[in-house]
Amino acid sequence: MITFLQQSRNAKKSFLFELFLGVLTAVLFSTFLYLEHYGITLKIINTLFGLTALTLFLYMPKRAVLIAGFLIGLAWFYWIGYSFKYQGVGFMTPFITLGFALVYMLFFGVLALTHKVYLRALLLFGLSFVEPFDFNWMQIELIFVDSYIGVFKYQLALVLLALTLPDYIKAQWKYTPLFLLIAAFNFYTPVQKDTPLKIKLVATHMLQEEKWQRENLSGTITMVYKEIEYARDEGYDVVVLPESVFPLYMNKNPQIMDTLLQYSYDISIVTGSLLYEENQNYNVTYMFQNGVYEVAKKMVLVPFGEYIPLPNFAKKIINDTFFAGASDFTGADKPTDFLIKGVKFRNAVCYEATCSELYEGEVDFMVAISNNAWFAPSIEPTLQKLLMRYYARKNGVTIYHSANSSGTGVVK
Repeated sequence: MITFLQQSRNAKKSFLFELFLGVLTAVLFSTFLYLEHYGITLKIINTLFGLTALTLFLYMPKRAVLIAGFLIGLAWFYWIGYSFKYQGVGFMTPFITLGFALVYMLFFGVLALTHKVYLRALLLFGLSFVEPFDFNWMQIELIFVDSYIGVFKYQLALVLLALTLPDYIKAQWKYTPLFLLIAAFNFYTPVQKDTPLKIKLVATHMLQEEKWQRENLSGTITMVYKEIEYARDEGYDVVVLPESVFPLYMNKNPQIMDTLLQYSYDISIVTGSLLYEENQNYNVTYMFQNGVYEVAKKMVLVPFGEYIPLPNFAKKIINDTFFAGASDFTGADKPTDFLIKGVKFRNAVCYEATCSELYEGEVDFMVAISNNAWFAPSIEPTLQKLLMRYYARKNGVTIYHSANSSGTGVVK
């Protein structure tokens, strides 16, 4: 493969040939994601496809790099625009999809600034630290999360070094550096513990277009109460319900809070809702236990979903144009830990369970809640799960995840 690509750099290249390489790279770079979506984990395939995709990025022609970046943006993030229809601007969906494809064409396109393999390797390693518009779901190491290669930065560096050196060594020893790949193998990962508590993770299936309709509120609340009662009667210590499963400002509904406080004498309850406080909107988790409650405010907000990562003048224009003038959510200054029946859990609301900031400090267990109905049906819950797995394995954390639409389960 390396020899073939070295020769192709100096040959006259047709657009069809470059198109083929770009498509091939995008397919190899994305296969692990789509296999996981259909419940298939093949470590040998994920390893070989991941290594081949990185090799292609290092050696293939410049236009092929741009094509690959564009198609990877489509394959990974075509679903992002789906949520706009719930803001009344569904016509924006194809433009958002195209926009993300172009963003990642430019993201990977920096590799097309040079033919030098060692510079491409350095740039590719540098890209593993870049988060366009604060959106961090393009983690290059993620392609190896279910492979024989590890997901730490030093292992990515070793892979890139092993794939780069053959371009600078004479024929007799040309492929010797590939033995460096052995040092990048996943020989060790931090230990992930099991909590001593019996935890019920509730999966709900509420359509986003129906979730916030006032006429559905009574049925939703009744459903939640029944889930809590089922978990209590089945002997669970804790019941975890999805993000915003109560589609209201919980602190403005004392009757619901009183009911949950009563339940909490028998079972600890972790549930998602909203909080309105001092003219600010918060996406939060409530934890009810032994007749008292705590609130964990979401710290890492979703760019272009819960806040606009642009200067204030642009933020106001976008909010007024696309979000009916709704103001951004407010984020917390630091993550929140819940002590549930003597066991400490780091709290995470949806997107922030895929952010490194939430894994800082002493964290063994995380309770995460999500609402993935914004993007149904799509691969979004699968990508979210893989990212949580990526951070969980790097940091030795076990995640207990409750989601609406798809994604509920223990992530290790």
